[in-house]
Amino acid sequence: MWFKLRILFHYLMTRYGRRFRDRASLERFQNRRIASHLDWVRRHSKFYREWSGGVIDKKIMMEHFSDLNTVGVERDRAFDLAFMAENSRDFTPTLNGVTVGLSSGTSGNRGLFLVSDSERARHAGTILGKILPGSIFSRYRVAFFMRANSNLYTASAGSRIQFEFYDLLASMEDHLKRLEAQQPDLLFAPPSMLIRLAEAREEGRISSRPMRIFSIAETLDPLDERRISRSFGMKVHQIYQCTEGFLAASCQEGTLHLNEDCVRIEPEWLDSSRTKFIPIITDFTRTSQPVIRYRLNDILTLRSSPCPCGSVMTAIESIEGRSDDVLEFKSCSGEGSVAVFPDFIRRAVITADDAIEEYLVTQALLGEIDIHIKAGEDDFPRIQRRVGEEVGDLAVRIGGQAPVLRFHRGIPSFGGKKLRRVLRL
Repeated sequence: MWFKLRILFHYLMTRYGRRFRDRASLERFQNRRIASHLDWVRRHSKFYREWSGGVIDKKIMMEHFSDLNTVGVERDRAFDLAFMAENSRDFTPTLNGVTVGLSSGTSGNRGLFLVSDSERARHAGTILGKILPGSIFSRYRVAFFMRANSNLYTASAGSRIQFEFYDLLASMEDHLKRLEAQQPDLLFAPPSMLIRLAEAREEGRISSRPMRIFSIAETLDPLDERRISRSFGMKVHQIYQCTEGFLAASCQEGTLHLNEDCVRIEPEWLDSSRTKFIPIITDFTRTSQPVIRYRLNDILTLRSSPCPCGSVMTAIESIEGRSDDVLEFKSCSGEGSVAVFPDFIRRAVITADDAIEEYLVTQALLGEIDIHIKAGEDDFPRIQRRVGEEVGDLAVRIGGQAPVLRFHRGIPSFGGKKLRRVLRL
């Protein structure tokens, strides 16, 4: 009972309890919480007690995992439990009473996350407060597609919220049968799965039309967003969550806002106009595995205009993907190269021709780019020409040389990896 009451408390605080008049009141709230949090963490974490206050990343966190966490969990034992859960597909076991999870490892090395029962309740209440279209006392059927389940995700399940986990490793036919039987009110899935569900809906294989759709776990490309939105007849909302925390969620208007009532995000600016940045996060609600001044490798773009919802929390135009997927063009001088953000490449492709259904852009060598296109055969020559023109114009605008483009029909399989439309190999 205490667990459900904790969820309800955090739901009410998130939805109704924290009203910030302006940015100054939000920042004062953050400062108070962070000061108290840091004091507690330094007393309970050996790593942070000796920490100089600089920025850390996944490599540092994993190297010092046993000393960093505050619940006495050894890194090797945690990895053993997490791998066992991955292989058995049973994600319920805990270690020292703490949920252990494994990140997907798209940044090159896998990471661990720890969540205590009180943190699970806080997370469930917070996420419900931010994403439910109505009251927590209404009934909802939830379909949740993910590579791995977790006690963290199922915490909100109960008599009113009926939660069903859809294992991405299961067959598509099984997914469609279950989805048709469940008829979910809320659908959570990575864009790569939402695209397949949109195709199934267009083909009449499912009739499901949820109250709300949430894109999770992968970058939502504008082209994919339009396709999914058109098929289901509604906006696609987003949840930006990773091993390191619950970082952002769409408001009722569909705008992605940073969860600055839970985390402080320091921007590491990437451009002179201060619109694109890498987030350095401090989660002042997490204690079992403290996340303090942790540098992600994602690129975020600020929204240029205020959101109609009126929230003082930072509005994000897009999550472009990983910083190590920034492509490079040869500079006009012939010496060195110029950086090309994924968003520039994305826009050059999707604005070229409406007949483009899907795409993948990869770069393995400076001066060369491979572009995979899914489109009608008769449209392909025209698409090649128009995409080539758009990429050429982009090169001129950024002071670089247009790369050699190699076009390919169709999209290669991602082999179970996260969908990324722009990829530096």
